Amino acid sequence: MRQNRGMVMARHWYSSAPVADGLSLLDEPGFWAAHLVDLAEDVPPEAFGVDAADAGAMLERLQDKSAWPMFTVPLEGGFAIVVHYNSGEEYTSTDYFLVHRNGPDAVLASTDQDRIGPGLCWPELAAMLPVPDGAVGVTDPHARLLLLLPVLGDAATPDEAMDVVVEALIAQGAPEGCEPLAQRLLEGHPMWGAQPWSFDADERSWICNGQHSPRQTPLGDHLPPRRRAALEVCLSSAEPDA
Repeated sequence: MRQNRGMVMARHWYSSAPVADGLSLLDEPGFWAAHLVDLAEDVPPEAFGVDAADAGAMLERLQDKSAWPMFTVPLEGGFAIVVHYNSGEEYTSTDYFLVHRNGPDAVLASTDQDRIGPGLCWPELAAMLPVPDGAVGVTDPHARLLLLLPVLGDAATPDEAMDVVVEALIAQGAPEGCEPLAQRLLEGHPMWGAQPWSFDADERSWICNGQHSPRQTPLGDHLPPRRRAALEVCLSSAEPDA
């Protein structure tokens, strides 16, 4: 887990990096085709309801070395998932952190050379779609789902996951009949794919068996007890048979 601690420390580097609020990009043509390009390799942008020129232009903006887009998905209890695009000299990676307003942070996934992921199973992702009262950031449930899909890697997604992803894609501009695209997106990021998960009732946490996953230990086990309890409340609907 040494590389994951390093990634958490690396998030502090963003304070001196050219980070820019990416919220307005969500409504731009081509955003979803560009953000999900790794999951939809060889899928034409038209499957997202946009043309190749718009998708290509957005990909350039996401990889702009002078302005690294950041997105915040607010959760209950002061938690959030922060998505950072990191455009270094050689390549662009995307980092996903679970953060709390009082710290510390935890890495959920990263597409850098260490390939950290998956960071969420389907029950957890589904539990994150409702928006807390008064939340600021990415508040549209469909956008929240699609923004966090690259973190997902679950070999046992339920049948209803397909319907949820299809609904989100259509709400964000994809044409009817996008089930093949939704299925492709649910297969997981090519860096880590779909992995088996199990629920540890004692730890009240999902555990991933994936080789590159930071979730081989319970989520939040680095947190003080009160904050760990708040995180459990935040994801209470992710428990089996909840």
